Amino acid sequence: MIVQQIVFIVLLLATAFCFTKRIAFIRGNILSGRAEKLNDQPARRWKYMALYALGQKKMFKRIVPAVFHFMIYSGFIIINLEIAEIMLDGILGTHRLFVSVLGPGLYGTFISIFEVLAVLVILACLVFLARRWVLRLKRFFGREMTRWPKLDATLILVIETVLMTFFLSMNTADSLLQDMGYGHYHEAGFFLVSDSLKTLFSSLDAGTLVFIERFGWWAHIVGVFAFTIYITYSKHLHIFLAFPNAWYTRFKSSGKISNMPEVAREVKAMFDPSYQPEENAATPDRFGAKDVTDLSWKSIMDAYSCTECGRCTSECPANLTGKLLSPRKIMMDTRDRSDELGYFIKKSGGEKKEDGKSLLHDYISMEELDACTTCQACVEACPVSISPLDIIIELRRYLAMEESKVPSEWALMFGNIENNGAPWQFSPSDRLNWKDEA
Repeated sequence: MIVQQIVFIVLLLATAFCFTKRIAFIRGNILSGRAEKLNDQPARRWKYMALYALGQKKMFKRIVPAVFHFMIYSGFIIINLEIAEIMLDGILGTHRLFVSVLGPGLYGTFISIFEVLAVLVILACLVFLARRWVLRLKRFFGREMTRWPKLDATLILVIETVLMTFFLSMNTADSLLQDMGYGHYHEAGFFLVSDSLKTLFSSLDAGTLVFIERFGWWAHIVGVFAFTIYITYSKHLHIFLAFPNAWYTRFKSSGKISNMPEVAREVKAMFDPSYQPEENAATPDRFGAKDVTDLSWKSIMDAYSCTECGRCTSECPANLTGKLLSPRKIMMDTRDRSDELGYFIKKSGGEKKEDGKSLLHDYISMEELDACTTCQACVEACPVSISPLDIIIELRRYLAMEESKVPSEWALMFGNIENNGAPWQFSPSDRLNWKDEA
């Protein structure tokens, strides 16, 4: 038993180290973005997080996937309460420690609830696998969904199914050993699902049942440890980031685009000769964004929170008409570029310097950006409150203000606004000529 405790503690510490190290890396990448203050209205933010992260309000716009997703979500949250007992058993060398605290009746009730949730998780995972590989829903197979993103989504569903199977097989063998009064397998109450599965293992001897129970226990907890580390490299990081991402949401009117203070000062000075700019007003190193470090830290957090569900792309009118733009790809590219630059800086000893690449051009093309209509359909569709549009706008700003690269139609409009104060190609003094022709 001592050896098992040592092995368990070593695995636990190794998992904690790897998880913490990866989270610290992601946090550093997020904080490498530009500062943005998003901590006002705390009461409103807590409410928003409760509705949209915990309550998954936006998910229920599509009721069928929402119900099955809620099965997995609630199962993941609630069944993990059982992990607390497994942790303590592994550290202390005990077996079903909470039975002595709760009593067999109440303990059995809790385990029965966990088992029902485990069955629902398995059912939901099978449904999602069928939607992906049997029905082959279009939004799961965009051009950005290359081999790894498709494998990632499938692997998560398979892992969750296997973990729940280990959990149920462990309980079934344990319940039979309780009936036998074998060793330390003391009475732990009635297990709703595993007790109904006893006939599958009823012909096995005690030694085989002990092996199944121990194998299920170790496979379940080691699987959970591995899954915890894997999540930090996967799109399923949203399990953790959905909550802070919702809390730090931008509360602004739909369609409102924030001005750049530096540009606003120039415009005010141009139209108002008496305008006095603030003293020591900072001039930005760059207008708009060329790379991830030019984006707000919130936009980088958005990228790491992306679930790659494709709802944004499936609602994008530009994408639906065959154009190159995919809001999902914008988020995936931003996250991948942030990782790439983070690893480069890490290899450079923490010194922040450029690696010769950038988010714009190397990851996201002008053609993609020009296709966006800024309609906000992607923002409205996202179930975890991310905004591809904010990234698109910042990249466009850089193209227009730093590289002077805009479609010819835009250039004509910009020139008219600058010279005539309106998008049309005639003098302001001629604006009312239509009255004479009426």
